Amino acid sequence: MTLRIHALFHTDYADLSFIKQWANAHNYPITVSRSYDNDDLPEPDYFDWLIVMGGPMSVHDEEKHPWLSNEKQLITQAIDAGKTVIGVCLGAQLIAHCLGAEVKPSGVKEIGWLPMQLTQAGQAHPLLQDLPKQAFTVFHWHGEGFDCPQGASIIAETQAWANQGFIYQTAKHKQRGTWVLAWQCHFEVTEESLPKMVFNGNAAIQSGLKDYPETVQSTDKILTLGKNYIDENNARLAAMLNRLAASANE
Repeated sequence: MTLRIHALFHTDYADLSFIKQWANAHNYPITVSRSYDNDDLPEPDYFDWLIVMGGPMSVHDEEKHPWLSNEKQLITQAIDAGKTVIGVCLGAQLIAHCLGAEVKPSGVKEIGWLPMQLTQAGQAHPLLQDLPKQAFTVFHWHGEGFDCPQGASIIAETQAWANQGFIYQTAKHKQRGTWVLAWQCHFEVTEESLPKMVFNGNAAIQSGLKDYPETVQSTDKILTLGKNYIDENNARLAAMLNRLAASANE
């Protein structure tokens, strides 16, 4: 079965990174919308998977970024239609917001390669059986977090913020074998995309180092540690995406 993937980008330097590599390896077509650049958004029938990527804005910044309201509408429509919806960082926060959960500053910024632990629900979930049961290191870049949407399961946590990801299904998702999967962290970064993120977000890193030195790493440290962790995190993401693709009954 061919999966039609549509991605929502929120910055000029955004990239699906490893997700694009995975999709290309399976010959899954990818289309992209940049709402901030006045791109039109598709109808849900146009895609099978909706992937909502990260960005520096907040889900509450509609006055500054009016296009956010259209994205929220599309995300809600995709969820209601039982589509697979995947959120990364801001994307996860947007999905949580569309499901009625509160999104707010977490009180701490996490930027860098930091440990994360699956919850009991995460360890037991069939989509996550290839992830370690013990704490493992992933790439974080966020200062806001979400409460658990009603009906969802929190799947991961860190010492700084308890809600690092969630999984959700409507009755239609269960019928179709599809899921809504949201992660605060960035499994998708590659050796090519990580320097772009660091370069474009250097101001946030520098301010974070002053205010949150225990959970924000320097540019050099982020790039150096990336060489140790990128491949294994890409492999974990591939395993999750493979399970997501195999679960669909369509």
